[in-house]
Amino acid sequence: MGRAANSIPSGVADFDSIIKGGFPSGSVVLLIGGVGAGQVEFALTSAAKLSMVMLDPSSKSFYLGPGKDSTMPEQICYITFSRSREEVLQELDNSFNREFHDAFEKVVKFKDFSESYFRKTMVPRSWTGGEPGSLFSSPSNKSVLESLVDYLDENAPRSMVVIDSLTDLVVSANIDIKDLVAVLRGLQRVSKRWGGVIYLVLTDDVLEERYQHMIMDSVDGALVFEWSRYMNSSRRQRYMYVEKFISLLPHLDKERIARFATTVTARSGLVVIDAERIV
Repeated sequence: MGRAANSIPSGVADFDSIIKGGFPSGSVVLLIGGVGAGQVEFALTSAAKLSMVMLDPSSKSFYLGPGKDSTMPEQICYITFSRSREEVLQELDNSFNREFHDAFEKVVKFKDFSESYFRKTMVPRSWTGGEPGSLFSSPSNKSVLESLVDYLDENAPRSMVVIDSLTDLVVSANIDIKDLVAVLRGLQRVSKRWGGVIYLVLTDDVLEERYQHMIMDSVDGALVFEWSRYMNSSRRQRYMYVEKFISLLPHLDKERIARFATTVTARSGLVVIDAERIV
């Protein structure tokens, strides 16, 4: 496959080596799974490891593997709706080595939409980091989706963008799921002009099946993360598989790869430990 020059590394080195360098530039990638199955860890690992390489370009082969023809994004943006920057940094500090936290803190452009997200709810401004002058968030003309679109227009070109999480949007009483799907379809279209890569983090089974299928249909690729129990054992193993990705699936089918066994370590973040093949 001669796609590496237009690929952006995910930062999960063994996975990138199998898919020939990373995700095609311009991709909108859904990361979907159960609670703790690995989708958030994949996004954090990706953002942190690429941040390390941005701070020290000579470390690229060490952190990202031998995909030397892949293209680094110009910046990394991390978007949240209900979580603060401090909360995400604390999660990095608790889960991974300090270098993950420090690189993320120095490099990643963080955007917190909690003021817009909680505006028409019973959540006081003081709870979301706003000024406690009034009980509830102040009124504004723009919805959270409008604010998100404006931010992406300005910051997404040639960037890696993590939206953590789509779950916050799909459970919000103030957001129509059909409006969200329309935004995602538009995002998939414009992302080809922007280049870069956009991750959408979603918790599995929070949506009706038909709406989840609509979202799956509105992205370029989908990685599914799941837990599986060992037979006759209480031990569990994390797995990741490519549910949808037109440019990647033919290669994985050729290699007869069914799914990837993964683990999460403090030293390396999310790591692929085995590619399970169809026999």
